[in-house]
Amino acid sequence: MRYVIIGAGAVGGVIGGRLAGSGHEVVLVARGAHFEALRDHGLRLRVPEGELTHRLPVVEGPAALGELRPDDVLVLAVKTQDSVAALQTWGPAPVTGGGTAAERLPLFCAQNGVEGQRIALRLFRRVYGVCVWLPSTYVEPGVVSAAGSPLTGILHLGRHPHGIDETARLVAADLEKSHFEAPVVADVARWQYAKLLSNLGNALEAVTGPVSDEDALALFRRVRAEGAAVLDAAGIAYASTEEQQAVRGDKVTLVPLDGAPRGGGSSWQSLTRGTGTIEADYLNGEIALLGRLHGVPTPLNELLQHLADTFARERRAAGSMPVAELMRLADGAVVNTR
Repeated sequence: MRYVIIGAGAVGGVIGGRLAGSGHEVVLVARGAHFEALRDHGLRLRVPEGELTHRLPVVEGPAALGELRPDDVLVLAVKTQDSVAALQTWGPAPVTGGGTAAERLPLFCAQNGVEGQRIALRLFRRVYGVCVWLPSTYVEPGVVSAAGSPLTGILHLGRHPHGIDETARLVAADLEKSHFEAPVVADVARWQYAKLLSNLGNALEAVTGPVSDEDALALFRRVRAEGAAVLDAAGIAYASTEEQQAVRGDKVTLVPLDGAPRGGGSSWQSLTRGTGTIEADYLNGEIALLGRLHGVPTPLNELLQHLADTFARERRAAGSMPVAELMRLADGAVVNTR
């Protein structure tokens, strides 16, 4: 199989680099300065064993590849807000022997949240969910890092909306030869919703900085509890904290990397890079949506969604709002829902 990594940033670049390092054929898809750096200098992957350079084919779109191969596996690793554009670009791409990528090829959605695979299923027949537990960083154009050891990450995967098949097993086997654990599960959404609850803190981190002092941790617990109440009201199953900890154990322990400090998660990185967009609409916004559908107030998640969107749109500095100010806003938001 050949892996086509659509969005070779922090997550996609690390997955692609690790697959290439274990001998698998990989094509990276990128744009702008990142595309140019990958094309000219290769993918530089900083991991605990050092900096690895992989000279891989890199393209901006499917036209550069000609017809796709029947054994291609597409890995969608763009942020959810960029999914529609990517899917509309790659879905119509022709495949050798007839048909299009959307009709014939498997698409694995290696993204935060749960909406990307629902968007994909409108266009692609064979969609797989991936619960991404992969601490990684886009360092600079052409350079990504992953500080996890002894494993780089844990990637639960399965068919969307449910089920397993031989393709999932084959991809999992390749990932498990590439510094990942990759459980194949029939209920991948259950793991993704559990991860979603953790990702509700991404906007908090992006707005105020590391969630480390007691006030920030207390606020995160309130935000997560609000999310859990919404999932419970909606009848949506999610893996428990204890179950997640049992699977993860100490398999992905972060170690210091030279030249690749880990400043924060994906939303923090979006603000730091000044991309102008952030995925809060599909994290905290998912909870807000479900809350409205099922009659559960979600003032804290709505507040974080609004603040994260504002910071991204106005290109404010990551972590620039004092926790005390956010706490005041949060208390006001809760009062206004009573």
